[in-house]
Amino acid sequence: MSSPEHRADPLTWGHGPHLFEMFLEPTCPFSVRAFNKMDALLEQAGEDKITVKLRMQPQPWHMFTGVVTRCVLAASMLDGGKENAKRVLAEVGARREEFEFEKHCKGANMDATPRQIIQRIEAYTGLALQEAFEFPELEAEIKRHAKYARQNGIHVSPTFMVDGLVQADLGSGDPVDVWIKRLLG
Repeated sequence: MSSPEHRADPLTWGHGPHLFEMFLEPTCPFSVRAFNKMDALLEQAGEDKITVKLRMQPQPWHMFTGVVTRCVLAASMLDGGKENAKRVLAEVGARREEFEFEKHCKGANMDATPRQIIQRIEAYTGLALQEAFEFPELEAEIKRHAKYARQNGIHVSPTFMVDGLVQADLGSGDPVDVWIKRLLG
C-alpha cells in the first residue's frame, strides 16, 4: 500500500488579471508588515482585478527561517490549504521574537530546538504540523519557491513583482494605494 501524495495549496488569493507577487521571509519585520497589508490590498483593489501570490524567501540571517518556512508550506498541505499557511504567517508575524534570535545571534532562542519551534507554531495556530513537516513532497515545494526566486533575481525580502517584473522601488512601508496604482495604473 502506498502512502497518499501530499500537494501544497498555492499561496494565491484573488483571481484578477494583474499579478502581485510578494517574496516574504516569515520572521522578517518588513515581510510581516507587507504580509499584513495583503487583505487590505485585495479588498481595496478588488479580488476580481488582482491576484496575489505569496512566495517564501528565507533569509539565512533569520536563524529559524528554514523551520518556519517549512511549517508555512507544510500547513498548506493540510486540509484548509492556503488558509492554514496564512494563519501560520500571521501567528509567527505577531510573535516574531519567539521565532527569532536577538540581533540575529543571541538570546533565549539560542536554546530552542526545531521541534520546540514547530510546537510553538502548533500551539498558536491549532494546526498539527509535525507530520506534515515530514512529508517527502514538502522538500520539492520548498525548492520550487527558492528556484523561482533565483530565476527572477530575488535575493532579499520583501521583494515585489507586478505582472512578472520586479519592482525594486516598492517597499513594505508603501501605503496599499501605492501598490494598487502600480498594479492597476
